[in-house]
Formats: sequence, structure tokens, C-alpha cells
Amino acid sequence: MVQSMTAFARRESQGDWGTLACELRGVNHRYLDLSLRLPEDLRALEGALRERLQARLGRGKIDCGLRYTPPTGGATALNIDHALIQGLLEACEQVEGLMGASTQFNALEVLRWPGVVREPVRDLGPLHAAALRLAEEAVAEFIQARHGEGERMAALLRQRAQSIAALVARVRERRQDLVAALRDKYRARLAELGVEAEPGRLEQELAMVAQRLDVDEELDRLDSHLTELESVLGRQEPIGRRLDFLMQEFNREANTLGSKSADIETTQAAVELKVLIEQMREQVQNIE
Repeated sequence: MVQSMTAFARRESQGDWGTLACELRGVNHRYLDLSLRLPEDLRALEGALRERLQARLGRGKIDCGLRYTPPTGGATALNIDHALIQGLLEACEQVEGLMGASTQFNALEVLRWPGVVREPVRDLGPLHAAALRLAEEAVAEFIQARHGEGERMAALLRQRAQSIAALVARVRERRQDLVAALRDKYRARLAELGVEAEPGRLEQELAMVAQRLDVDEELDRLDSHLTELESVLGRQEPIGRRLDFLMQEFNREANTLGSKSADIETTQAAVELKVLIEQMREQVQNIE
């Protein structure tokens, strides 16, 4: 199944632990390039998330972001280290004794002292489990979006392939009339010059020209590439690199066809081929 590297997915969930949102954005890239943005409460999940993404995605520049909003509710009681405050006050008394003066030390300053107010111990297990589940759902939606976009691209490639097949058939049919047209052209030119060609010489020259301008091999290879394109589009694996190589082969044959062209119709066909191949190549750049 054809997959695009350009896609977007977003999932959100809520629970006693608060609200989670996961976003995935992807664009084309030669390799898999992961960028994770996690809040501090979910920082420990970076390794697990990276492994999951690497297992499901082959290529592309992927931005994965998790957002977390804690639950709103009543005020949380402060957890105060009374032993630390007692030690702090005793230390202040000792300093006052040494200085011989009383210091101005109020309650708010005591509370600001590092470690006096301790963060309550939180069980992040449920939050982490919910975040991983949400990420899995987002990845599944992301892959589905890639499949949908990939099928659209495959349809466009098949349309271009049909146009290429029609051009190849047209050039092949034109080849049957080319030698006859050259024979008439040479005879007309000889008549203008008042020269009579030696017996068999004209046919010999025509045979040499026809051999030099023969593009049957190029047309056969184009047909073969079209068959290979349809085969590749049906594979259940990443096909972007194979398609990219195939586009190079298409372009090579189109260039050779243009260089061997002996009439305006074949030249025009070669130009149309290059336009179609370039349109296909642009689509292929976004396929995984």
C-alpha cells in the first residue's frame, strides 16, 4: 500500500490525571528524522515513544508533540519540612548571637528557602500509561492519513502512466511512416538538384539513417518501466526509493528518444514525456 510522508494526526484524552493531547506532523525526508516535544511530567517517556515511532514509520521528518494539562480543583495542601525550618531558625539565632544584632526574618522568607516547601509525591504511572495509549492512537490515525494521501498519489501516478503509454504508442505508430517520409524527402531533394540516384544507393542511405534514428529499444524500455511502475505500486512495503530510481530510468529513455528524433511529432512527444515524468517525480518525492 502506497504511503505518503506528508500527513497530520491529533488525538486528545481526559482522565483523573488531567488532559492529554498528542499531535503528529510529517513531511518528506530521505530518512526517518524524529523530533519529540514533551512536557516535564512526560519526559521519561521519550525513549519509549521514539521506539514506537521507529517501529511503525519508515521515512519522513516527523514532529511528535505531547501536551499535558493537570486537573483543576481544590487547593493542594503545602507539604512543609518542619525539621528544616527548626534548623533554619536555630541557625539564625546563632548568627544573631555572633553578630550581636537581631535580623529581620519573616515567615514568607522562611517559606522561600529551598526545600522548606516540598512538592507532594505524585504517582505518574497512570498519566504515563494514558500518554502511551494516546500516542499509539495518534500513530494509527497518522498512518491511516498517510495511506489515504498515498492512494491519492498512486492514482495520479497511474494517470500519468496512462498518458505515457499513449505517447509511446503514438511514437511507435509514427515510426512506421518515418522511413517512407524520409524516402519521399530525399527523392524530392534529388529531383530539385536534377540528380539521379544510383540503383540501391538511396535504399542503402535510408537504411543507415533509419538505423541511426531507431528508437524501438527506447520505446520497449519505456513500456517495461510502465509495467514495473504498476508492480511497484502494488507492493506492501516502502517503495519511495524504488520509485525515485524508476523515475530516473524513465527520464533517461525520454532524453534518448528526444536526441534521436527526426521529426517534429517525435520531438513533441519526447517533450511531453519529460513533462509527465517530472510531474510523477514530484509526487514520488512524498512517497515513503
